[in-house]
Amino acid sequence: MPTGDGTDLMGRREETALLHRALDGALTREGGGSAMLLRGEAGIGKTALLDWTAARARGRGFTVLRAVGSEAESELAFGALHQVLWPLVERSGALPARQREALGAALGLHETLSPAGGFLVGAAALTLLAEATRERPLLVLLDDLQWVDSSSVAVFAFLHRRMADLPLVIVSASRPDGTAAEGWPTRPVDIGALAPADAARLVRRRHPELGGPALERVVREAAGNPLALVELPLQLHPDQIRGVAPLPEQFPLGRRLERLFADRLASLPAEATRVLLLVALGGGTAAWDAGRWLRAQAGERVESVLDLIESSGLARLDPVGRLVFRHPLVSSAVVAGASGRQRREAHRELAGALPADDPRRLVHEAAATLLPDEELAARLQAAGRRLSRRGGDAEAALLLDRAAALSTDPLSRARRLTWAAVMAARGGRLPYTARIVEDLKQGPVPPDVAPLFAYAVVYVDQSHRMDFESSFTLLPEALDALAEPGADSFGGLAEQAFFKLLLASAYTGDPRGWEVLERHRERVSPLARLCLRAWSDPARTGHGVSGELRALAAGMSGEQQAGVAWLLLWTASSVDMADAAMWRRFTEQHAYATQGTIAKAKAYQDYLEGRWDQAGVCLREAVAADELGYHNNALAFRHHYAMYLAGRGDEEGLAEIEGIVGPVARRGRMKLVLDRLVYLRGLAALAHGRYEEAYTRLTELMPPGELPAGLVWFHLVFFDVVDAATRTGRHTQARAQVAAGRAARMAEISPHHAFVLAASEALAATDEEAPARYRAAFEVEGAERWVFESARLRLAHGAWLRRHQRAAARDVLVEAHRAFRALGAGPWAGQAEQELRAAGHAVAPAAGGRELLTAQELRIAHLAADGLTNKDIGQVLRLSPRTVADHLYKVFPKLGITSRAALARALRED
Repeated sequence: MPTGDGTDLMGRREETALLHRALDGALTREGGGSAMLLRGEAGIGKTALLDWTAARARGRGFTVLRAVGSEAESELAFGALHQVLWPLVERSGALPARQREALGAALGLHETLSPAGGFLVGAAALTLLAEATRERPLLVLLDDLQWVDSSSVAVFAFLHRRMADLPLVIVSASRPDGTAAEGWPTRPVDIGALAPADAARLVRRRHPELGGPALERVVREAAGNPLALVELPLQLHPDQIRGVAPLPEQFPLGRRLERLFADRLASLPAEATRVLLLVALGGGTAAWDAGRWLRAQAGERVESVLDLIESSGLARLDPVGRLVFRHPLVSSAVVAGASGRQRREAHRELAGALPADDPRRLVHEAAATLLPDEELAARLQAAGRRLSRRGGDAEAALLLDRAAALSTDPLSRARRLTWAAVMAARGGRLPYTARIVEDLKQGPVPPDVAPLFAYAVVYVDQSHRMDFESSFTLLPEALDALAEPGADSFGGLAEQAFFKLLLASAYTGDPRGWEVLERHRERVSPLARLCLRAWSDPARTGHGVSGELRALAAGMSGEQQAGVAWLLLWTASSVDMADAAMWRRFTEQHAYATQGTIAKAKAYQDYLEGRWDQAGVCLREAVAADELGYHNNALAFRHHYAMYLAGRGDEEGLAEIEGIVGPVARRGRMKLVLDRLVYLRGLAALAHGRYEEAYTRLTELMPPGELPAGLVWFHLVFFDVVDAATRTGRHTQARAQVAAGRAARMAEISPHHAFVLAASEALAATDEEAPARYRAAFEVEGAERWVFESARLRLAHGAWLRRHQRAAARDVLVEAHRAFRALGAGPWAGQAEQELRAAGHAVAPAAGGRELLTAQELRIAHLAADGLTNKDIGQVLRLSPRTVADHLYKVFPKLGITSRAALARALRED
């Protein structure tokens, strides 16, 4: 497919144009960083595209850093990160001390006594790359992402989210079924088959001797796969190539493309195939020297064996003397063609070639062992613990899993599997955790690790299965056991179990959980107690939470905050304080569990503070969470997206999301979610002027004059109940609601609660009180921060001024109208327009064609502007990609644009 210098590719004009544009962007001040994921079947030409990008980038002054995933090294924590950052490691002296220590431990430069937890490694890598970009732009290439170790994948995913301001381009390549690319924060560019004309050109270039009938057959059989186009003619006899002999009835294609190499492997002598097997099992960075082995085994035949390997076209010697496979499929074919005994012998030899303290040695020893071996199991367990301290929890879990398999007694096996489950969960490998937990359930669990086992089961049930029952049956016993004098703390497990029980209680409202939490509240940290206060019954227990949270956070070091990010963020979200100042504290952490919590907190805060252009991020995060197995996170992101839809009055979209979220929430008894859906239907009814319906729905949750327990976000419903009551003439009920808020000292909970109460007092005020009440509401500190509610307060104020024939009505209503338009809240903007017309003022025409779009077209336009493909949008909205394309075809002329790239700007300007 490529020429010798990698500068010309057949049939890849669109792909190379995208790559060229990414390089251009990094060279301009406006462009900044960008990332691409090339996704395609084996042999489709992904590596050729990476080579092309590397050649172009070097020619334009980029520093090119590259890592290649290896199936043999997919269990080596931070292995791919090591490949990328090793050329820059001398610059690590410029890093802050904590980052330098974390990165050094991750790369194996030194041991660390305190766990890195993975959370500083991403920040250190970002700082190191940023330092390097001060001299030249950077290109990072990640090939065979499906085989890159999980810890490196987590760091690279973190870099994707933080690289926007750097002259940095990251291009990755993965097969479609690669689990490493699940949850990858970059939309994939699918690399398809070559068109027949391009395929024929490629075959002619590489095999000019091929006759017409043979060429046509090769093009047809290869189905546009470049590797097959190049390799198939090599399977033919010279007479078949010339057209003298008939072609074979069937070519060795299909899902087993590596069979193309089977005949060449079979023709090699034993020494050569053994060398290739050692290379395949040793991985690209193994400390095994093919030349040294050959000299010991083959003596004078060294050169002839190497010549045989290179002439076969299966592998070649690189400039430093290492054997490199022609294609990853060759490695797969070599391993598949070896017997179990041959593989074990190769693993044994590789283990002997590695230092005693190298974790890869243990992996090879384990692979070479068939029978239980307690001594080897203990060494694997110790290595797993060391790897976990470096931040490689996902790979540590694999070592503990292997240690369990080699254990000589069932209880030792269960202990090691329990730790493997917890490490896999911490490493973001939730489906793997679920598999281990199911395995553990088949036998007895030793009492000394029962609390750890309970935590692992609950973690899977809550996050993966969205089932909270085990939280109430297992966690109370676990907390009791952890509270016993002299009990193993398991590294602060009591605090984590307490939080998991708090989550279950908040989601379901189950009184069993609240009772246990109250019983154990004095055994946990002040922050955990504060989180309990904030979530248990905020109308009565939430006073002062916001101030105490600030004080607690201020008294913690950055490392202490990082260790309890989940508690800080959950407490902050309960009082609407999870703003940039809060979640940016944790942007150094790259583990998905933390990043997912940050993203959820940010999605909710973006809604509250009027950043509604970020709504599409919720759906992207939902897709990523589902791919990673964090289904509860996915539900939460869709749940947050529903808030934006309700605020915009998009009832069709709200119904679609409810159809996805509702059944799951009912199965899981998730009262918090089900109540929120009732509230959102009431909010949407308010937007469309169906005030009686809105009042009925909202008072299901909050009867007038009451602040029900178990409604954590009661202040959102509070404001809307007052709004619906005044619009339906129920002024007595509105004032009863306000009186309940005053009696509960609602303003002392948080600044948002204070604004909501003041705004509600203004809505419910008598005509004599109204001017002072509206003025007082707008004077609440930070009132403008709550954009949607402020706009609604202006709408109500403008309407009051208009009814009382005050000249100021126009300016107030215009400001409300402008805010609603910026939010994309069309029905609310329509209410402002009606009031303006009633006041005798003309309404300015729309700046663009947004009002011409149907609700479905507007949803699709927003999602496309957020970077989702037609296929992704179709999955979210349950439409076919063709239907999505038809809608976009209508959207473009309405907005006065001609391309997808112009959507975001058109919607923003409109």
